[in-house]
Amino acid sequence: MIGITELAAGKARTMMADNDLAPEGQSGVRIGVKAGGCSGLNYVLDLVESPNDNDRVFEAHGVKVYCDPRSYLYLHGTEIDFEDSVMGGGFKFNNPNARRSCGCGTSFTV
Repeated sequence: MIGITELAAGKARTMMADNDLAPEGQSGVRIGVKAGGCSGLNYVLDLVESPNDNDRVFEAHGVKVYCDPRSYLYLHGTEIDFEDSVMGGGFKFNNPNARRSCGCGTSFTV
C-alpha cells in the first residue's frame, strides 16, 4: 500500500483544482521512481487525469494515488506527506524501503 497524509491530500486537492483536475473523478497523484539523483533513485510525483491500465490504485482522504508495478517494488509502504516550511517545504516521502536518502529527500537507495 502507498498512503497519503491528510495534509498532503489537502495540498494535492488544491493543486488538482488549480489545474482543472477533479479529485472526485479519476484524477489523482502518480508516484514513481526513476534512476538518478545522488542516491540512485529519484522520486517522481505528478498530477494525472487517470490511471494507466496496470497501475496500482490507492485512495486516502479523498485522493487517489497511482503507482506503476515497477515503482511499487521500491515504494510499497511509503507514505506521502507535505511539509510547509521556509527551508524546503513540499511533498515528502516516508519510505520504509529506503536504506539511505539524500539530504534534500528527493532520492534514495534500497
